[in-house]
Amino acid sequence: MFHNAALKRTALTPYDWGLVFAATGLLVIGLVMVYSASATVAEAHSASHDNTFYLMHHVVYLVIGVALGYAAFQVPTPLWQRAAPWLFIAGALILAVVLIPHIGKEVNGSRRWIPLGPLGNFQPSEFMKFATILYAADYTVRKAAHMQNLARGFLPLFLVMLGVGALLLIEPDFGAFVVIIAIALAALFLGGLNGRLFAGLIGLLAVGFVLMVVLSPYRLARVTSYLDPWHDPYGAGYQLSHALIALGRGEITGVGLGDSVEKLFYLPESYTDFLLAVIGEELGLIGVFAVIGLFAWLTWRAFSIGWQASLMGRNYPALVAQGVGVWMGLQSFINMGVNLGLLPTKGLTLPLMSYGGSGIVANCLGLALLLRVDYENRSLMRGKKG
Repeated sequence: MFHNAALKRTALTPYDWGLVFAATGLLVIGLVMVYSASATVAEAHSASHDNTFYLMHHVVYLVIGVALGYAAFQVPTPLWQRAAPWLFIAGALILAVVLIPHIGKEVNGSRRWIPLGPLGNFQPSEFMKFATILYAADYTVRKAAHMQNLARGFLPLFLVMLGVGALLLIEPDFGAFVVIIAIALAALFLGGLNGRLFAGLIGLLAVGFVLMVVLSPYRLARVTSYLDPWHDPYGAGYQLSHALIALGRGEITGVGLGDSVEKLFYLPESYTDFLLAVIGEELGLIGVFAVIGLFAWLTWRAFSIGWQASLMGRNYPALVAQGVGVWMGLQSFINMGVNLGLLPTKGLTLPLMSYGGSGIVANCLGLALLLRVDYENRSLMRGKKG
């Protein structure tokens, strides 16, 4: 029996190839669909009138993301834990810098980007999601003995996240705010926060979100247009109505790769926020289900890896892995919900797939962390030091 157990341990592969293939599949599908969705827009609007303009930029971001992800994978999780507070502070400072006139770039009323010349625009909120995973996990592990105490366990992190949330809402970037708060809450909950305190906190947040919507005319307009996009199809409901038209045209098998009509200047943000609608139009319900399945697998593996690390007494890596699962799972769920008309427009891209340099690079870093936790788990199970 012991001999068989030893054989199983040594036969364990050092990497989760299923997770690697799922992530690679999402990156490759995203690359193909970004080109399909952006070619016409690039030919018409880019300075060079080159239909591969956005594709080439996306390839550059992918290369940078994979290279940085590979480098991040080489760093043991204890080093990430020691660096977590400093990375979080750096992220908060950059969030403040983006609000400074002539430094932060304003687009459509939002100041979320810092121009980086030929590399495009850097979006600090994407880096902040990554930094929040590291910091919230570190905080929860350090405060594990006080998770039943309001003042010593919950309140310090709450005040810190309140400051970060305020910076995000000033931009405004409500979508990133929701994801970052969810990551912090998940870390506290999985780290053993008092159940009643957590339930009360969720109730307060729900009230806060409702007030933010009701007291903000543009957010209220988004909610009302999402409930009935056909009431104002040429105004507030324009994006959603065209996303639904695209998905409806695709039916089961799609109209064919490259044959979308909605991407021809009808559907705004077709290669960023509304990429799933183009996937639905060109690849049909089958294509949408494939994307959902890959994200579901990735999210499930993240929580499974975290659970395995927890069973081995590796609490910080466990929370990091599960934080990545919350990030990828929640953001993909919100983006899909927006495209399908199930949620109001949030301005969140589809992780690993949508066009956007900061998002792709941050997603690759998050995946590298997840793979690192899994690699260390497997190394320990095989009797080797991670």
